[in-house]
Amino acid sequence: MIASGCSLIRISTAVSIAILALSSTASAEGPLPDAPLPSLAAVVPVMAVTQPRVEVTHKFWDKQNKFLFIAAGAGAAADFAVTRANLQRGGRELNPLVRPFGRSSAGLALNFAGETVGVISLSYFFHKTGHHKLERTVSIVNIASSSTAVTYGLMHR
Repeated sequence: MIASGCSLIRISTAVSIAILALSSTASAEGPLPDAPLPSLAAVVPVMAVTQPRVEVTHKFWDKQNKFLFIAAGAGAAADFAVTRANLQRGGRELNPLVRPFGRSSAGLALNFAGETVGVISLSYFFHKTGHHKLERTVSIVNIASSSTAVTYGLMHR
């Protein structure tokens, strides 16, 4: 079986080389001298027809994005509530980026509101640049992150 496979490769390689050799010599010779040249009257201009580029797109504020943004906002609100309750009971903020905002309720609320605005802004950027999967992924990752933080906060009261 191996010998027949090797011979098949050799035969196909030889045929390919022969075809390439014949096609390159035929094209190198140019037009045949006996063939009449076409007259200009026989030449018909041909315009290239291009298909319009169909881009599957959606509006930014479609149902799916609205749902994702509401869920991201709800996750941020729940994270704010659990974090605030834990901080008032003497706990400490584990996220070093949020820790400076955790000294007051207003600062903490500003942090989570800014997080939600950031998610929507980044999603809009990806929408405008045509990265529609990333547009939705930003919200999904934020929702998962908030859910994890809320679960952790509730388990460690």
